[in-house]
Amino acid sequence: AGWNPAEEITCFHDIIAKFPHFQDEWLRDMPNEVWRPKAYDGRPFSIFETGGTTGMPKQRIGWEDYKIDYSEFSETLNDDHFPRDHYWMMVGPTGPRRLRLSIEHLANVRGCSTYFVDLDPRWVKRLISNKQFDQARAYMDHVIDQAVTILKNRKVSALFTTPKLLEAMAERKDLIKAGIKGVFCGGTTMDQQYTRFLVEEICENQIGFVPTYGNTLMGLARHRPFGPENDYSIAYHAPQPRAVLRVVDPKQTEKLVDYDAWGRVELTTLTKEFFMPRFLERDEAIRRSPWEVCPWDGVAEVRPFGAMEKKIVEGVY
Repeated sequence: AGWNPAEEITCFHDIIAKFPHFQDEWLRDMPNEVWRPKAYDGRPFSIFETGGTTGMPKQRIGWEDYKIDYSEFSETLNDDHFPRDHYWMMVGPTGPRRLRLSIEHLANVRGCSTYFVDLDPRWVKRLISNKQFDQARAYMDHVIDQAVTILKNRKVSALFTTPKLLEAMAERKDLIKAGIKGVFCGGTTMDQQYTRFLVEEICENQIGFVPTYGNTLMGLARHRPFGPENDYSIAYHAPQPRAVLRVVDPKQTEKLVDYDAWGRVELTTLTKEFFMPRFLERDEAIRRSPWEVCPWDGVAEVRPFGAMEKKIVEGVY
């Protein structure tokens, strides 16, 4: 490229100024070994998929990043809602997704073991896109059947799932009576009205509700306190310095939008294992000011990019 990043990158601003946007096609089209840092030469890597509905998926390689991301996240959890030395259940995508290993590691860090109910989000999105709603509902029922069976026959204190699957489980089983004390919830949009419904009606203000925003490329962001006092607006802060979220002007992506304004989410990931500068996510959000616990910008009310202008298929994850 005619310049030496090792010499010319001295701060985060230099990354923004000198690197172009990372393209998701590179993770689809290029062989995985090109992303292996020299320090990891000769070491086999895990291959994780992220996103997509059809065709070749985006892939990220990794070694220990997910363990670091989720070990740090464990420190943010309340032991009353996520008790140690117990059992969790994840209802969501396993298989080639990094999330499965991540949740199991998070549980293990807290002395817990995890039950898994698999979900294929690409299949659900395809069914919905093809207007095969009956089949999509049947598949969702199949997943919920498995989850409810575990809740009936095993002790589980924490759930990791999506908003729609959480709602469907609650229709079939009283989660409080089932022993659920905490819920991690993410994967699809949760606007303020839906968040209020999940907290007040589904969790009855008794089950700890932890909204999650993250992916294979970023790790897991931490949420700010929310509730009636801020009309259930959820803001997230990336796990800096390993990942940085910015909310940029979609038409001039080198520029940040003002605080409390909408823009497109841009992610930069910088770990020993993976460097991905200025990746434009398929999300839009409100830029929020720094928080004393995480003194850097946050993103709030995250939803698919262009959600107000076009119909977007989200599925159940």
